[in-house]
Amino acid sequence: MPKTNYDFTLRPSPDVNSTVPTNRPTALLSSSVLLLILCGLLAVLMTGCTQRGASRTLQQTLRTNTIGNRNPVVLAAYQPWFGRPGHISVGYSSQDRTVLQKQIDKARELGISAFIVNWYGPSRDFEDHSYAALQSVAAATNFKVALMYDESVDDPASATEQAITDLQYAYQHYIGPQASGADAYLTMNDRPMIFIFPKSGDTDWGRVKQALNSWAAPPLFIYKDSSDKYATVMDGFYAWVNPGRPGWQSDGSEWGRDYLADFYQTMRTKYPDKIAIGAAWPGFNDSRASWSRNRKMDYRCGRTMEDSMRMYHSFYDEAHPLPFLMIDTWNDYEEGTAIENGLPTCNGPRQTNSASESGLPGHPGQN
Repeated sequence: MPKTNYDFTLRPSPDVNSTVPTNRPTALLSSSVLLLILCGLLAVLMTGCTQRGASRTLQQTLRTNTIGNRNPVVLAAYQPWFGRPGHISVGYSSQDRTVLQKQIDKARELGISAFIVNWYGPSRDFEDHSYAALQSVAAATNFKVALMYDESVDDPASATEQAITDLQYAYQHYIGPQASGADAYLTMNDRPMIFIFPKSGDTDWGRVKQALNSWAAPPLFIYKDSSDKYATVMDGFYAWVNPGRPGWQSDGSEWGRDYLADFYQTMRTKYPDKIAIGAAWPGFNDSRASWSRNRKMDYRCGRTMEDSMRMYHSFYDEAHPLPFLMIDTWNDYEEGTAIENGLPTCNGPRQTNSASESGLPGHPGQN
């Protein structure tokens, strides 16, 4: 397969005065490619669905999610823990390089440019080895990857030092100029992007960032949800699966419209100098997870993905483009957000998914 060259440099923005890069990367995706962003996810997108408007063709769905030639770079959140005890079996190991190559090939076909990988530091050696294997395969095929660092919850008093230690390890092994496969690491303005998934809230990210300023190219910190507390420290914010102010509903009826509207409005008006990472998701159901809290978000025969993916259109346009959009997620089967093998279709009252035909778990059925 011929290699594709990716360019993550930025175009200057005439209307934003900022010391933090906020403009979108040079378009990696033409309109025709972004039209394929979900292609292959749904062999039968809306078969049998009885909801009004759900019989749209895949091509129509994709066309509603483009804005001229200024499309966001599409990312996908990635889980590296399958094959480790404590997680469900999905039929593959996250350390199998053949599987990783197939995942990258499929993601590229869909117009996805990078995987953003959950990572806990070297202390979780299975996930660390999985990430190392993924970056190695990505480097050989000109794909991009980045870390989503899960904040430590082991010892609140040492969370800051733990983050510094973990991220210095990441620099030495994955990000820095001497690291193997470093060319595959996702950057913006030549600065590596580190996504942060907050847990304990005990980390002093200002201290962490100061400690990492000695890197050849200091990292860009991207935090989950917009946050006044970290506004002076973070370089950007990313949206994540969230039902919004009403909270999780037993019938899964809240799919996140208000949450996404609030996120985009806040980023456009309150944090225009920060990097905005939008989001789209197919739904949510954590019934398979050992940590389940019985949270649900109705897949709506594929409409949740479609509607969440188009939300940014109301806040961004060709003059003010959204730089990135992250699909949550590529392969989190335990929380029912995986798009790796397709989106739900409706056959009668229950959700089904073509993934079941491949031996992988599909999306949990609606009750």
